Amino acid sequence: MSGENVYNRIAVLRVERGVSRRQLAEALGVHYQTIGYLERGEYSPSLHLALRIAEYFEVPVEVVFSTTPFPRIGSAEKSS
Repeated sequence: MSGENVYNRIAVLRVERGVSRRQLAEALGVHYQTIGYLERGEYSPSLHLALRIAEYFEVPVEVVFSTTPFPRIGSAEKSS
């Protein structure tokens, strides 16, 4: 099973936008616990659900999901 992890930024996007797990779940038509499982990496979404989540947040799917861990927020920040 290692090597098949799907990492995500769902929790970060939810907090940035002030959306609860329950609100996101209702918008996507899934149980609110599913959002928790996704955020903790205990469940990998179907392609359809992944695309719907990205669409909900109005970002490309690769902003939400990755096969490699996302860098921690605040690490190696570049100043522009």
